[in-house]
Amino acid sequence: MAAFAKLPSGSWRVVVRRKGRYISETFRRRVDAGAWALEAERQIDRGETPKSWRIARLRTFGELIDLHIADMTEVGRAPGRSKSATLRMLKRELGSQNMLDLDRERLIRFGRKRAAQGAGPVTLGIDIGTIKLVLTHAAAVHGIAAPVEPVSLARIALKRLGLVGKGHERDRRPSTEELARLIAHFDDNPRQVIPMGRLIKFAIATAMRQEEICRVTWSDLIAVTKMLTIRDRKDPRHKEGNHQRIPLLATSGYDALALIDAQRQTGGAPDDRIFPYNHRSAGTAFRRACQDLEIEDLHFHDLRHESTSRLFEAGFAIQQVALVTGHKDWKMLRRYTHLKPESLHAVAAAWAA
Repeated sequence: MAAFAKLPSGSWRVVVRRKGRYISETFRRRVDAGAWALEAERQIDRGETPKSWRIARLRTFGELIDLHIADMTEVGRAPGRSKSATLRMLKRELGSQNMLDLDRERLIRFGRKRAAQGAGPVTLGIDIGTIKLVLTHAAAVHGIAAPVEPVSLARIALKRLGLVGKGHERDRRPSTEELARLIAHFDDNPRQVIPMGRLIKFAIATAMRQEEICRVTWSDLIAVTKMLTIRDRKDPRHKEGNHQRIPLLATSGYDALALIDAQRQTGGAPDDRIFPYNHRSAGTAFRRACQDLEIEDLHFHDLRHESTSRLFEAGFAIQQVALVTGHKDWKMLRRYTHLKPESLHAVAAAWAA
């Protein structure tokens, strides 16, 4: 039997003691206290753990998204930029839906709509996976009766319809001519603030992402041993604290340490960063240059692919390449490696020698 007590503040405190279980909550209204106490007693009778009022009152999918974000932020694993964008989109499209209404048919309609808006198979797969993540989190962490199984069925249906699937592995590598044109485009522009030519060469020399390039500091560099520490390097599981030391090589056609020395000569940096520039501005400058030069379908991230491929073409083994690129799963290196058939002549010549 539940016991109710009115507090000096005017709120109501209710205590439920049943079958050796004890749980209490505080409410502003007596009717809310009574409703929660009745449901808590029913849950105990069914052998379930009574939910707190904060959790028991959740109804919509948008509320489950907020709950997931709050929980992950509390443990220091707040969603990153890409995941946050996906969660915002899902909250906009499905946030007002009662969680129990997210059945197979509703999710298939969502998938068709997203595909009609231009979402590709990989993007839609991420969307469906994030929906399942939010629902599974609510069920596993808080015991909420969230409908997880319909998401799996909807994914199967969307896959059969060709709306969910693996993307085509990108194999775009810049040609020698394209790189020369890009570097000359930047170097010949006296109004170019960011030394994009140097950043392009450094990306190919190190296989670093543009954000990593614009984040490393002079204190991360050990010039004597030609080593550079990349802090909080991107990782699918846990980025923070994932510091990696990489060797600064000169086997890709560009000398990484010489490029850093050239950057040192510029002087006047406002902070400790080696390349003190906004990585988004660098990306924008790269895209605009490609448009001006009519270089099609080339992204700054393709320079990382180019660097990885050049390391393999130079004769490095997969475990050695991983020390530069930071890949912990060697299988992932395959999608970043697009060897040119012509490179086998150089390898054969090296073996012969």
